[in-house]
Amino acid sequence: MAAAVYTQPGSGARFEWGLAGAAELGRVCAALVVVDVLSFTTAVEVAVARGMRVHPFPWGEQAAEYAVRVGAVAAVGRRRTTPDHPWSLSPAALSTAPAVADLVLPSPNGSAISAAASATGLPVVAACLRNARAVGRWLRDEGYGSTDAPIGVIAAGERWPDGSLRPSVEDQLGAACVLDALSGVPGGLSVEAAVALAALASTPDVPAAVRGSVSGRELAEGGFAGDVDIAVAVGVSDVVPVLRQGVFTRA
Repeated sequence: MAAAVYTQPGSGARFEWGLAGAAELGRVCAALVVVDVLSFTTAVEVAVARGMRVHPFPWGEQAAEYAVRVGAVAAVGRRRTTPDHPWSLSPAALSTAPAVADLVLPSPNGSAISAAASATGLPVVAACLRNARAVGRWLRDEGYGSTDAPIGVIAAGERWPDGSLRPSVEDQLGAACVLDALSGVPGGLSVEAAVALAALASTPDVPAAVRGSVSGRELAEGGFAGDVDIAVAVGVSDVVPVLRQGVFTRA
C-alpha cells in the first residue's frame, strides 16, 4: 500500500521529478510528458518542427556509435560544434543547422528520461514552454486525463556536481504550463500537480523568471543567451513531438 501511494492514485494528471519519478509514474500512467526546458525538450520541438526525427539517448560518448547504427547524425555538446558539424543540444544551433532526417540528441536529463520511458511502450511527449498548450490540447483530444488513463508530467530538473537531482525553475514552470492546459481533465489534478501549477499563478513574467534562474543565467553567461531566448517563447508552437518506438516525431 505504501508503494502504491507514490503513484498519486485517483487523479487524471500527476506530477513528478526526474528519472525516478518518471519510472514511478510510468508504471501506472497511460501517457508521459517530459519537460526539460533548458534545453532538451526545447531542442526536440525545434528539430521536429523542421521535420527531423529525434532519437533520445543518454549523455555519453556512445551516442556517436548509436547514430552510426541507426543511420542518424549525432548531436554534440554546445562547445564542440564545428562548421561541418553544427548539430548540438542548442535550440539556436538546431534552428539554423541543415535539417537532417534523423538526429540522435543526447542529454543527461530529459533525453535520458525519455529514452528510459520509451521502454514502457507508452506515448512519451516532449513539452516545453513553446508548445505546452498544444501538448495539453493534444492529450485531452486523445482521451488522456481520466483516472483510467492518467497523464504523468515529469519535470526533468538538472544535476548537482554529485549527480543528484537539482529541481529547476524552468522545468517547474514548463510542467506547470502543461498542467494548466490539463487543469480541466476528467480525473482532475493530483495534489502534487496542483501545487506545481500554483507556481505558475505566482509567476507574473515566466520568461523573466527563466532568464533570471540559475539555469538561464548559466547559459547566458556561457555565451548561449540565444538558447534561452528560444526557450522562453511561451505558446508559440503547435508542434507535439511524440516518442514512439524510440523516435520523436510530430503527432
